[in-house]
Amino acid sequence: QVQLVESGGGLVQAGGSLRLSCAASGNIFSLRAMGWYRQAPGKPRELVATITSGGSTNYADSVKSRFTISRDNAKNTVSLQMNSLKPEDTAVYLCNAQTQFVYYWGQGTQVTVSS
Repeated sequence: QVQLVESGGGLVQAGGSLRLSCAASGNIFSLRAMGWYRQAPGKPRELVATITSGGSTNYADSVKSRFTISRDNAKNTVSLQMNSLKPEDTAVYLCNAQTQFVYYWGQGTQVTVSS
């Protein structure tokens, strides 16, 4: 099994920045990709950004050019640098790790952007 622990959430004003981190442990050999999703109150969970084991990235149109996903192989960590934050970015952000057949999820970290 894979375990994921997120950190870095908080409260910022519009236009500010935050950096989220996700540390993976367990059977990390099987991971094919990791990423970040978010869920706002009353809305379904949506993809924010993903990165494969080969380094390919994918972003939601709403965050492209503002957010950057990266990985640190030595620490088995994936980060999400969030710049130019908007109130619409307010949500619980969840780390995701993918094997060939299974998705694993962290507990989530709250990001709140005030206007």
